[in-house]
Formats: sequence, C-alpha cells, structure tokens
Amino acid sequence: MTPSGPLDDVTGEPGSGLRPLARLRWVLQARSGASATALTLASSVAILGLNLGTGVISARLLGPGGRGELAAIVMWPQFLAFMLTLGLPSSLLYNLRCYEDKGRQLFSVALLAGTIMGGVAIAVGVLLIPYRLVSYSPELVRFAQLAMVTAPVALMFVVLNSALLARHEFFLYNFTRVLSPLIALIAMLGLIAAGGLSPHTAAIATLAAAVPIVGWMVLRFWWLYPPTTKGLRWASQRLISYGLRGYGADLLGTLTEQIDKVVVVGLLDPAMMGIYVVAVSFAQMLNVFPTAVVPVLFPKSSGRSTDEVVAVTGRAARLNGISSVLAGAVVALLAPWIVGRVFGADYLGAVPVLRILLLEGVLRGTIWILVQAFMALDKPGLVSALQGAGLCVTVPLLLALVPRYGLLGAGSALLLATTTRLVLVLACFPLILRTSPPSLRPRWGEVDLLIRQAQSMDR
Repeated sequence: MTPSGPLDDVTGEPGSGLRPLARLRWVLQARSGASATALTLASSVAILGLNLGTGVISARLLGPGGRGELAAIVMWPQFLAFMLTLGLPSSLLYNLRCYEDKGRQLFSVALLAGTIMGGVAIAVGVLLIPYRLVSYSPELVRFAQLAMVTAPVALMFVVLNSALLARHEFFLYNFTRVLSPLIALIAMLGLIAAGGLSPHTAAIATLAAAVPIVGWMVLRFWWLYPPTTKGLRWASQRLISYGLRGYGADLLGTLTEQIDKVVVVGLLDPAMMGIYVVAVSFAQMLNVFPTAVVPVLFPKSSGRSTDEVVAVTGRAARLNGISSVLAGAVVALLAPWIVGRVFGADYLGAVPVLRILLLEGVLRGTIWILVQAFMALDKPGLVSALQGAGLCVTVPLLLALVPRYGLLGAGSALLLATTTRLVLVLACFPLILRTSPPSLRPRWGEVDLLIRQAQSMDR
C-alpha cells in the first residue's frame, strides 16, 4: 500500500562529472528527487518569466486602472475553482500513490466530482461577483460573471496535474505548467498586433489558455484509466476521507494566498488595485523554490517514517530560506529601479509594499514547505487548522489596516499574519509529531552545496 524504495533527497546534487548534455538528460528524465526538483525549479523560473512578460505588457499598455480591471476579472474563476476542490488534488495524489491498482476507480470519481464542483464554482461566482466589484462598471461586472465558465477548467487543471505527480511524471507536469502561461503570452502578443488589447480580451487570453491543455490531459487519463462503474463506493470513500480532511488545507490555503486580493478589490479603486497587483506579482518571484520543491517533496515522502520526513523537510526549508533571502534582498535593494524600468513610473507607488511582501514571501515559502511534513504523515486536518488560524488573523488585520494605511496596510497585515502562522507550524512539531521542529538556521554545508551547484551549471 505504500510506495517502496529509498527516500530521495529532493535537494540533492547531480553527479559533478556530468557533461552538459548528460546533465540536461538527467534533469528532463526526472527519475530522482533531485532531478525532479531541478526540472520543476527550471519550469518555475520559466513560468515566472512568462508571467512577468504578460504582467509587463498588461501594466504598460492598460495602465494601472486597466491592470486593476484585468485582475478583477481573472481572479474569480481561479479563486473559486481552488476554493471548491473538496481536497481532490492532494487526495488523488496520495491515494494513487498508495493504491496504484485502483487507478480506474479513483480517476472516475475524481473526474465526476471535479466536473460537479466546477459547475458549483460557476454558480457561486455569478452570484458573488456583483457584491464584491462594487467599484467597477456594470459592463465589467457582467463580463467577470461570464468569465466564470472557465472555472471548471481551472479546477480540473489542478486535479489532473496531481495525478501526474502521483505517477511521478514530472516532465509532463512541468510541461503543462509552462505551456499555459506561454499560450497566454502568445495570445496577448497577437492581440497587440491586431490592435485589440483591452482588459476584457487580455482576460480571455489568460483564462482560455488552459482549455486545450486540460482537454488533452482528460483524454490521456481516460486512456490510462478508462472510467468504470465498479468499485466507485470504495474510491469515493478513500477520496472523500482524505480529501475532506485535507480540504480545509486546500480551502484555507487558497484563502490565505488570495484573501488579500479578495478583500482589497472591494476597498481600493481600480488604479490602486493595479499597483497592488504589480507589487504582489513581483514579490511572487520568491515562490520559485518552494514551487519546485513541494510537488516533489509530498509524493516522495508520503508513507515514510517521521524521522525521514522531518529530516528532508527541514533541509528543503533551509535551502528555501537561503535562496529566498538572497533573492529578496537583491530585489528589495533594486526595487525602485526595477519597478520604474519594467512597469513604468506610474507604478513606483508599489515599491514600499513590495519590500514588505518580499519579507512575507520568505516566511510564507518556509511555511509551505514545513507543512508538507504533516501532509505526508497523514495529518492533513492539522494543516487545515493551521491555515484556519492564519486566516482568522489575516482578515481582521486587512479590514483594520487597509482602509487606514492603504497598500502599506495590506502588506503589513499579510506579514503579521504569516509570522503568526510560522510560529504555530513550528510549535506543532513537538506537540503533534513528538519531535523537534527542523532547524531553520542555515548550515554551511548546505550553503556550499548551493554554490557548487551554481558553479556546475556554468561549466
């Protein structure tokens, strides 16, 4: 029932004697935890670049007001889709790893549940959007409601990608992740060439990019796991049992990641919203390392002993801290020059809140990695409780600080809430797992590893 074989070190180092082509094959094949992490890291960097490209285009050509309108349209299908996953992504991943011979039953239930919840997301969005976009024009509100038809696509994209992770198909997982923003960027460039770029058309380019990818993934898994009507009760029980316990983590995790924009969009005008979105998107560059590690860490550590899981989780968290602090310090120092040159002088107001969000991003990435230990040790309910506690701090702080301090209030609220979550996560290691929390203090050997890996890439 549990995967066999040794636990791969997801932050390990490739053989120093690999030549460039051999190193490339090692990364693309992604057969070990280290190579899968390297591939996911490279993909995350590519996604960051592609998203930066679309962000710069929309910010410069649409202006702060148009950028804010674009964000107001795009955020709802993605936000509500992730809100209504019922824990399917993590549950499908965990159960496919533990019950590989029951793939047909698990996929059948996941496909049906994902389709139903996608429809629920559409209905919720259509009803909710008018009450949140009170500062926007009626035309934009109606368009945002129509855009909700893409919510099922966003939901199934996450669910099916978790199935790729369960099968250790890290190349395809990363390929689909990169392809979606690439299609969006190409579509946006086409709109510019045709003279038809607007907040509405840019939203279509962004939201529709995943449609062909999800269609292909559905066909592929339909072939791998032909839907069946036998054994669905067992599969439903397994997916629901783990999913509902983990759903709180998914639900509250989505709220934690997106609640600032959901709250801020009702408190700021479109221009200020556009400036805030630019600051948030630029600070998200620090997500590169945890985004690369978590998809490998969870499936590789599920079903292992507590000591193994805590050890590899701690090392991943320390390496994330080293990488994030160095990158964040550089961006914070150069923020006025970067924002002014990349996005334009109209967005210089984003610099102060960007610096706060960079520090918050370092802490958030550390939390994201640490909680994987509890997910891998079959304690998703605890992760849900931790996310809920963080959310209970975040929302009141946002409501209290944003009206008084604007953008700085939003950044400060997130930083205070994230700090609280980190303290709670560390406290749960001795309280729940009966073990010491991983040390977050950098170790010279791990710093030296990062330096040697960087030098090996230059050879």
